This record gives sequence, C-alpha cells and structure tokens, in this order.
Amino acid sequence: MLYLILKYVVTAGLVVLISEIAKRNDRIGALIASLPIVTILTLIWLQFEKAGSEKISNHAYYTFWFVIPTLPMFLVFPKLYSIYGFWSALLVCIILTAALFLICNYVLEKFGIKLLG
Repeated sequence: MLYLILKYVVTAGLVVLISEIAKRNDRIGALIASLPIVTILTLIWLQFEKAGSEKISNHAYYTFWFVIPTLPMFLVFPKLYSIYGFWSALLVCIILTAALFLICNYVLEKFGIKLLG
C-alpha cells in the first residue's frame, strides 16, 4: 500500500511541478511537459513491479502509436482558444483527438498493427 501511495505522490508531484514551472515560463514548462515523463515513470513502475520485458516493451511500443494522433491537438488548440475560449477549444480538441485515435487505429490495422480491442 505504501508503494501505491508513493506512486501517486511522485506522479502527481511531477504534474504540479510542471504546471508551476509553466506559470513562470511557458517555454520551459512546455519543454518539460513534452518530455515523455509519464511514460518513463510508467516504465519504471512496471520494472519495479516485475511486469516482464514483453509487457514493458509493449507499453513503449503502443505509446509511440498513441502519441501520433494527439499531436494535432497542440497545433489546433491555440487557434481555437483565441477564437472560442478555453472550454470550447478543449472540448473540440478532445473530440478531434478521439476521432484521430479511431482513424489512426483503422489505418494502422491495414498494416497489421492493432491498437484497440
């Protein structure tokens, strides 16, 4: 149980730290946020939990493919935010990202890469 609490504290602490840095310097905050910190932490947690090399490798592999459909959001959000405000822009970006996940999954299945289901 203590280990689970440690995982929560470390992971949440990083998110808070990044948001605090971003308040002071948007570029440095964005740089840190763009790093695969969550993925690296997940790989570390899986290793500590002796998840096995196949499980850990699969996590890294699938993370790569799931990152691709999230990238357009970072280009679209600033423009939508300036026009429609934060919440509307965020909602549209969530819908856009979900649609791109489905499209990406469909296209990758044609190449023998199955992400969902």
